[in-house]
Amino acid sequence: MYNLKAVIIGAGIGGLTAGIALQQAGYEVEIYDKVKELRPAGAGISLWSNGVKILNKLGLGDQIAQIGGQMDRMQYRGHRDELLNDIDLQPLITAVGQRPYPVARADLQQMLLRAFPGTVKLDCKCVGVEDRGESVTAIFADGHQATGDLLIAADGIHSTLRPYVLGQQTQPIQPSYVGYVNWNGLVQATNTLIPRNTWVVYVGEHKRASLMPVGGDRFYFFFDVPLPVGTRSQPEQIHTELADFFAGWPSPVQMLIQQLEPTQTNRLEIHDLGPLDRLVRGRVALLGDSGHATAPDLGQGGCQAMEDAEVLTRYLLSTNLGVEDALERYEAERKERANAIVLKARRRAEMIHGKEPEVTQQWYEQLRQESPIEVTQAIAKTILGGPLR
Repeated sequence: MYNLKAVIIGAGIGGLTAGIALQQAGYEVEIYDKVKELRPAGAGISLWSNGVKILNKLGLGDQIAQIGGQMDRMQYRGHRDELLNDIDLQPLITAVGQRPYPVARADLQQMLLRAFPGTVKLDCKCVGVEDRGESVTAIFADGHQATGDLLIAADGIHSTLRPYVLGQQTQPIQPSYVGYVNWNGLVQATNTLIPRNTWVVYVGEHKRASLMPVGGDRFYFFFDVPLPVGTRSQPEQIHTELADFFAGWPSPVQMLIQQLEPTQTNRLEIHDLGPLDRLVRGRVALLGDSGHATAPDLGQGGCQAMEDAEVLTRYLLSTNLGVEDALERYEAERKERANAIVLKARRRAEMIHGKEPEVTQQWYEQLRQESPIEVTQAIAKTILGGPLR
C-alpha cells in the first residue's frame, strides 16, 4: 500500500507521531491544525517506556534521550514528609527493555516537528468530512479541502470529527470530569527541592504535589486538588490558593509554590473520554485523545497516542485488503488496549483523589506496605501491554 495519501487533523503528539510513521512508510502526508500557533496543553509528560520504544523505532531514540529527564528513582512521601516508598527504577528498565524519559511537552512537540519532513498547516479548522468510498475529504472553515486515502482525526479531546465517526452529530459524547484540578509547570531543578534524578510524589488529604526531572535541568511539577467542576481562579491568585490548599505540607512543597511562575503555570480541570465502542468509520480513524482521552494518573496519555500511530501504520503496511480493512484491524486492537487504559486511569484518579475516602486511605496504607518491586512490576505490566514488547 505505497503511495497512499494520509490527511491528519491535529499536530499534537499523536498527529505528529502518526505523520512521521506514515511518511517513513512511504506515504504522502498532510497535517493540519486549527491553532495559529502550536502551544502544547500542559507543561510536561511522563513518557514511559512503551512510548519511548515507538520513538526508537522511528529513529528518534537519541533525540528523546537528550531532551528527557534522568529518572532513576520514584519516591512516595506523605504530606507530613514521612517516606512511604522509595523505588529503584532499574528493575523496571530491565523488565521492559527501555528507560522512561519524562519530558517537557514543548520540547517533545518541537522534536516531532523537526522530524516530520513536511509542513504543518496552521489556522486550518476542519469543520466536516466527506467519505466518497474510494477517497475521503476534509473540509475546512475557509473553504479549503484536502483529499486523501484516509483521514486521521488526531484533534484532541474536543474533536470536531469524533461525532462523525460515532454517528452522533446531534448529541455528541462529551468528556467527563474526573473530579480534580491540576496545576502544572516547569521550574529550575535544585537539590534543595528534591534529588535531580528522582520523581517525588507527596500525597495526603486526597491531594498530590509532585516534582519530576525533565531535560534542561528542570523539574516538571504538578499539584492535584479535588474540587467541584467549574471553579475558577486568576494567575495572580495561584500562590495564595496553592499555599492554602497545601498548608503544613513539607518544605520542598512550600518552596515550589513560592518558586513557580504564575503566568507560566497551567490550571486544568481534568477530564477523560470513553470508553468508546468505535474508533473508525470508513476511511476516517480517531487517534489519541480524540478517541480515548485518559486521566493522567497512569502517565499513559501521550504513550497511547504513540501506540495508535504505530499500530495504524503497521496495519496499513501489512494488509493488502484495502485501507478500510486496515483501519478495522487498527480499531479492534486499539479499542481493547486504549479503553482498558482509560478505565484503569479513571479508577486510579478516583482512588487517589478521595472519591471514596476510605479507599484513598487504604491506598496510603498500601504505599507504606508495598514492596518497591511490586510497584515496578505493576508499571511494567501496563507498559508491556502495548504493541512493542
